[in-house]
Amino acid sequence: MTEQSDVGPEGIPAATVVIFRNAPQGGPPQILMTIRSREMVFAGGMAVFPGGRVDPADFELGAGMGGPLDPEEAAHQVAVVRETLEETGLAIGLSGAIDARKARAARNFLQETGELAPVLDHFGWQLDLDQLVPFARWYPKNERIPRVYDTRFYLADLGTGAVEIEADLSENTHLFWTTAQGALDAAERGDIKVIFPTRRNLERLALFDSFAEAKAQAEAIPVRTITPYMGERGGARWLEIGEDLGYPVTGEPLESVARG
Repeated sequence: MTEQSDVGPEGIPAATVVIFRNAPQGGPPQILMTIRSREMVFAGGMAVFPGGRVDPADFELGAGMGGPLDPEEAAHQVAVVRETLEETGLAIGLSGAIDARKARAARNFLQETGELAPVLDHFGWQLDLDQLVPFARWYPKNERIPRVYDTRFYLADLGTGAVEIEADLSENTHLFWTTAQGALDAAERGDIKVIFPTRRNLERLALFDSFAEAKAQAEAIPVRTITPYMGERGGARWLEIGEDLGYPVTGEPLESVARG
């Protein structure tokens, strides 16, 4: 096994969210995924979860919240709320008088302002970050990829599937609901492409038959920063993660790994 190195580029703060909904026909819950535009420098053309980088305004809003959350953690959760509304039209992590019409209007307003605080003021909404469950943190600082993001993953539950979603068509070209296993099967067929962290997280998500199960495991396993490292299995080089992080699959042959 090759040891992890602490040497690497400074990560760009980012946040992403796995949004659950009840499957319309029953069975395992569905999650929302998006296909990134091929023109994007990071993960172009790949299927990922909604999210993006944490903006300075997110840090400003997070720092002014007070409460039990560390300001940096609050900023990442604010980014999840903002990016989800901007990319998908879904209002998660928010409370107040929210319906489909107001969510559409808020999305348009957000795309004009680029910041969440004016949206909250305009619509009289409040942040409700208890809706977000910390799930993981990935920081591939040892990998030679164009941009290195230090990404925090969260879980959120819509419950009902009766919601409207629409891709923003700038960063994303397509939004779709699927089970975690369905996404893995689609990747195996070559219908979608997923990078190493997304594949590992889909495998972990496929363990759960409900949002409640996913939340319970997330709360039972403290979030620690995951930095993939090079290892060797059977004479071949593998990209690996630790064995005690809640993931059923902890490595992949380097030759098959898709990166950002």
